[in-house]
Amino acid sequence: MSIELKNASFTYWTSDGKDVRALMDISFKIEEGEFVGIMGHTGCGKTTLIQLIAGLLTPVSGSVLLDGHDINKRGYDRKVLRKSVSLVFQFPEYQLFESTVEKDVAFGLKHSGSSCDEVRARVKWAIETMQLPYDALRLQSPLSLSGGEKRRIAIAGALVTKPRFLIFDEPIAGLDPKARHSFMETVSQLNREGTAIIMVTHNADAIGEYAKRLLVFDNGALVIDGAVNDVFSNSGRLESLHLNAGTVRNIGDMLSKRGIAIPSTAASYNELFSAIKAVLAGGV
Repeated sequence: MSIELKNASFTYWTSDGKDVRALMDISFKIEEGEFVGIMGHTGCGKTTLIQLIAGLLTPVSGSVLLDGHDINKRGYDRKVLRKSVSLVFQFPEYQLFESTVEKDVAFGLKHSGSSCDEVRARVKWAIETMQLPYDALRLQSPLSLSGGEKRRIAIAGALVTKPRFLIFDEPIAGLDPKARHSFMETVSQLNREGTAIIMVTHNADAIGEYAKRLLVFDNGALVIDGAVNDVFSNSGRLESLHLNAGTVRNIGDMLSKRGIAIPSTAASYNELFSAIKAVLAGGV
C-alpha cells in the first residue's frame, strides 16, 4: 500500500478575502513501512499537507491516492481511508473527550463492526503499546491523567485501528528529553513492525536518529526529497532554508573544521560515535 500526491495544490482564503497558495504542485509517494520526516519553517504548508493526506482537506487541483485510488473521488469508500491512515494532531491530549480512557481509545472502532471482545482486545493492545497499564487506567477519566499520559492515550486512540500510515504533527513538542526518547522509541518500534510513520517536526535530532527519508518544504513547495543522511550532509542548503541539521551534524561539522574527518553523512548519534571511534582507532 502507498500514499501518493500527484500535482496537489491547496489554496485558502484569509479573513480579508485574499487567497493564499498554501501548497503548490506537490508530488511524492510514500510506501508502507517507511519512516518519513517533514521539515520546513513555520507557515510553509506542512500541516496543510498532512491534512490533505488524511483526507481532512481536498486539494484545489491534483489528487491524493491511497493504494492507487483517489480518496476525494466521488464514490470512494472513506472507511478504507479511516482504517488505513490516522492523524495525530499537535498536542493530541486536547482531543480527549470521552468519560473513560477505554471509551476514548475505542472511539475509532465505533463503526468498525467489531464485537465487544474484539474492541476491548484492540483497546488493551493500543494502550499497552503506548506503555500504559490498561487495567489501572481503563475506567479513569482521560482528563484526570497527567500531561504525558494524556498524550499517550490520545495516540493510542489513533493506533486502535492499526493504521498502515500513522501521521504525527509535532508529536514531541513540549516533551522533556526523557519523554522524547521514550516516545520516539515507541514510534520506532511501530515502524519496525510495519507501520509507516510520517512525522512533521522541527526537531532535526529526532529526524536524524529515526527517520530514513526527509521531505523539506519552503513557501508551499517541496524543495528537497531524499535520504536523511544525504539531506543533512548539505547543512548549508538547510541553513539557506532557515533550518538546522541538528546537534549531530553541527558537532560533525565542528570536528571536521578542526581536522577530525567526520563523514558528512553522519546524521544519528550512533553514526557520529562510530565515526569518532574510527578516527581514534586510526591514531588521529
